[in-house]
Amino acid sequence: MRPADEVIGDLRALADPSRLPGMSRVGINVERALGVSIPACRKLARQHRGDHQLALALWASEIHEARILASMIDDSEIVDRVQMEAWVVEFDSWDLCDQVCGNLFDRTSIAMDAARDWVERPEEFVKRAGFTLIAERAHRDHDDDDASYIAWLPIIREGALDERNYVKKAVNWALRQIGKRNEALRLAAIGEAERLVTMESTVARWIGRDALRELRSDAVIARTRGVENA
Repeated sequence: MRPADEVIGDLRALADPSRLPGMSRVGINVERALGVSIPACRKLARQHRGDHQLALALWASEIHEARILASMIDDSEIVDRVQMEAWVVEFDSWDLCDQVCGNLFDRTSIAMDAARDWVERPEEFVKRAGFTLIAERAHRDHDDDDASYIAWLPIIREGALDERNYVKKAVNWALRQIGKRNEALRLAAIGEAERLVTMESTVARWIGRDALRELRSDAVIARTRGVENA
C-alpha cells in the first residue's frame, strides 16, 4: 500500500482550484474540496484498486476528492455494515453520496439491507443514499426479479412526501430507474407516478410528472419493449 499522504499529494497535484466555484454552483460542498475532476480521480484509482486500508486512510483525511477516490478503490467484498454506517453519516454533499453509493456500496451484498434502513432515516444525505442505492441497483443489476422492485414502490410513495431537494431528486431517480428495467416495471412505475400526480404534495406531483415524462418517452418505450423481446 502506498502511504495515503503520497496519494493525497497526487490529488493535490491534479487539483484545479478554478473548478471550485462551478462545483459550488451545482450544490457541491467545496469546504474541503481540491478541485479534482472525476475522470482524474478514476485514472488515479486504477493504480490502487482493491486497497481497503488505503481507502480507509483516504476517507479519514476528510478531503472531498480523497473520499471519492476511496470509494473507487475500496474492496466491496470487505466492506461491512459498520463501515457503511460510519461513512454514510459523514456524507455532506450530493456528489459524495452518489459516488460512494455508485462506486462501492451498491456492489456490496448488503446494499439493499442498508437501503431499507436508510430510506427511513431523518438525515438528508443518509435518506438520499437509500434511494440512490435503489436507483443504482435498478440500473446495474440484471438478475433481480420484478417483485423486488415492485416492493419499493410504496416506499418511493412515502419518500415522495419529503420536500428536501436532495431527497426528492433521489426518490425521482429511483422511480425512473425502476421503470426503465423492462416493460412490466415501466407500466408499474407509470401507475405509481400517476398516483403521485394526484397527491396534495407539490413535491410528489413534481416527482410523478417528471417520471411520467421520461417513462412515456419513445426512447424508454423502445428500450423496455426491446428488453421484453430479447
